[in-house]
Amino acid sequence: MAGVIVVSVGLGTYFLLQGAWPVFGFFGLDILLLYLAFRLSYRSGRLRETIQVTADEVVVRRIAPNGRTTEWRFNPYWLRVALDDPVEHESQIRLTSHGRSIIVGHFLAPEERASLAKVLRDALGEANRRYAGAPLEQDEPEGEAATWRS
Repeated sequence: MAGVIVVSVGLGTYFLLQGAWPVFGFFGLDILLLYLAFRLSYRSGRLRETIQVTADEVVVRRIAPNGRTTEWRFNPYWLRVALDDPVEHESQIRLTSHGRSIIVGHFLAPEERASLAKVLRDALGEANRRYAGAPLEQDEPEGEAATWRS
């Protein structure tokens, strides 16, 4: 950013001395717009999602950059994980259950989305095996869960 400022001020000063004073203002506007673009980019980078899978439920929690939290709860037995194959840049992980669906991990790279989808499918399979096998109180100690944070 400092390099852009130095170049813009230097070129703006050159044009100002040549009598083209409006050009100096446009160089300043470039600096301001670039600064705002970086601020927005860093702000969007603070978006977080957590997915917690237990035998009883799947909890998806999305924390926006402004701190607002949105939460979805699903039954792991009915939840389905869908991801395009092959995984591309536009691919999305869609969690669907009983007509409701949400998209998770949209800010991840394609390889990370594929990894998350696999981890989710494995965790759901394990949760369903636990749910169908033994009583929950005996099979899963309190607090044990598969959690993915990104």
